Amino acid sequence: MSSTDSGAARKTAVTNVRVFDGRGLRPPGTVVIEGDRIGTDPSGAQVVDGAGGVLLPGLIDAHVHVRDRDTLGRLAGFGVTSVLDMASGPPALVDSLRAVPGLTGLLSAGTPAIAPGSLHANFPVIGERGLVKGPEQAEQFVADRVAEGSDYIKIIVGSPGADHDQATVDALVAAAHEHGKLAVAHASSSAAVAKAQHAGVDVLTHVPLDQALDEAAAAHMAADGRILIPTLTMMETLVALLGRPGDGYAAARHSVAAAYRAGVPILAGTDANADAGSPAAVSHGDSLHHELELLTAAGLTNLDALRAATELPARYFGLEDRGVVEPGRRADLVLLDGDPLQDIRATRSIRHVWCGGAGHVPLTQG
Repeated sequence: MSSTDSGAARKTAVTNVRVFDGRGLRPPGTVVIEGDRIGTDPSGAQVVDGAGGVLLPGLIDAHVHVRDRDTLGRLAGFGVTSVLDMASGPPALVDSLRAVPGLTGLLSAGTPAIAPGSLHANFPVIGERGLVKGPEQAEQFVADRVAEGSDYIKIIVGSPGADHDQATVDALVAAAHEHGKLAVAHASSSAAVAKAQHAGVDVLTHVPLDQALDEAAAAHMAADGRILIPTLTMMETLVALLGRPGDGYAAARHSVAAAYRAGVPILAGTDANADAGSPAAVSHGDSLHHELELLTAAGLTNLDALRAATELPARYFGLEDRGVVEPGRRADLVLLDGDPLQDIRATRSIRHVWCGGAGHVPLTQG
């Protein structure tokens, strides 16, 4: 776990930094950190010389699984200052990880909707709590998640062994929308993507490994305003570890390229987890930097890859106080030595991290 300073309420002026504003880099200037917010008045502040480095908004991983506070500290050490948890244990666990001062901020789906008899039904704690046996149970499932504080509703579509039928997915999406929540679909096959799109989900996470999305599927996504979190790091890892017949990483990469060409908003997410029973472990924090590299290899510009881990997840998931460097926003900041607009690998050259105003010693990049 990274160490933090004890002066979150102290005022800091980070001078001579080029701020990434979602369009490019501003000329060298000063950013003030006052408490847990970005301020405006540098008077009386401790000065940190940015030496002409690049200052990013804190990075956001749009697909993780978090089980403890140590993981939040590790994420912060790699510059990941907010995460979207896409399935977790009991509500008490999720509540214990929310809004911890000085650590990575977390939104969560809580318990996802899982089909009986599927691979996901065997996951400890989550599987049993998440079982939805048919469309008649959809409304109660969603109401229970909302009562527990879930920020969005996660639906496992296409789990090996068994799957929700179309009517159940339709009912879950409709119930999520009735409660004012985004519906997020786990879909890692072309059939699962088709089912999720038919149901009108808001967010697709993962991309097919069996065959690439074609232009029609990508156009459907774009026309409906759907968001894609491809988790290329997990897709790459699954292919390397499992080697299932018919699966290939090229399908995942080509799917991202097709969606990007069609104008689908793409968010950076890794599926980082350390869960027993998971088909593939992905390390927290450092994996997001690899994800950005995979996204650019799939066709995204460096600019759009950076937006995929800052402005876009903040916008689409309602994190109104982060994702950009502006006065009044949460003081989530990452100071780099290199310029990721020139070389996306420069996101690994972290000199300093502030998470909710608290300083973190950067962890060594793997």
